[in-house]
Amino acid sequence: MASYNRVILVGNLTRDPELRYIASGSAVTDVGLAVNDRRKNSNGEWIEETTFVDVTLWGRTAEVASEYLGKGSPLLVEGRLKFDTWETPDGQKRSKLRVVGERMQMLSGRGQGGSEGGGPSRPAARQNSQSQYRQAAPPDDAYNVPPAAPAGDDDIPF
Repeated sequence: MASYNRVILVGNLTRDPELRYIASGSAVTDVGLAVNDRRKNSNGEWIEETTFVDVTLWGRTAEVASEYLGKGSPLLVEGRLKFDTWETPDGQKRSKLRVVGERMQMLSGRGQGGSEGGGPSRPAARQNSQSQYRQAAPPDDAYNVPPAAPAGDDDIPF
């Protein structure tokens, strides 16, 4: 039987992301996401319900989240569910369902915020990090693309 494990959530961060690096050098951050739902109950009354979801982000996504997001920032996350189990030092078995975020989209622009200001105010960090997003063009052979014809080639029929 086929299976499909995909989650798409839109909500607000419940706390500031805390970036850390594991022994292999990979960046990781755990964030809390509050997802609100509004629906009518059987009596026709509107009910507001909030679901709190733990999300783990890896690599460059984790670094970007810690740099640009803060408590209250609106965020869209796409990823997969993961069920973790562990045992506490006193022998109790624990488990938790979380989302491993594979993609994220920040929903507020620069300088705009969520309910708590939308993230840390780091104008200097933002200016310095812009060069990290600009990547050099890959070499022509990176995608098996033949090199462009030299300018002034007279063999062109048009």
